[in-house]
Amino acid sequence: MPRVLVVDDDAQIRRLFRMALEGEGYEVHEAGDGVAALSHFAEIRPELVITDVMMPEKDGLETILEIRRAAPQARILAVSGGGQLNVLTCLVMARNLGADAVLAKPVQVNALLDIVRQLFERPCGEGACGE
Repeated sequence: MPRVLVVDDDAQIRRLFRMALEGEGYEVHEAGDGVAALSHFAEIRPELVITDVMMPEKDGLETILEIRRAAPQARILAVSGGGQLNVLTCLVMARNLGADAVLAKPVQVNALLDIVRQLFERPCGEGACGE
C-alpha cells in the first residue's frame, strides 16, 4: 500500500485529503507543518508528499527543498491558496524548487486523485521513483 504524507496547517484539509486518499487505498499520514513533516518523512519514508506551500514554522518551499535533498526520488505535490502571495507565484516557486506537480486551492478531490495517480504511474528516472 503506497504511503502518502499530507502536510497542511489546516486540519480540515488534512482530513479531506486523508478521506479521499484512504478511499483509494493509500496509507495516509499527516503533519501540521514542515517541521513535523520532515520528522515524519524520515520515519515513514512515504512515496508521496502532498504539502501546502504557506504554513507556519517551516513553509512548504523549505520542506520541498529538504525532502529533495534527502530523497531526490520522492514524489512531491505542492498545493496552495496563495496566502499573502499570488497563488500562481507560490506554485511556480514550488515547481522550481522540486515539486513534481502543483495544485491550486480550493482543491477538487477528483483533481487531487487524478494527479496522485499520475505521480504513482511515473517510471523511475523522472523524479518519482520509490526506494
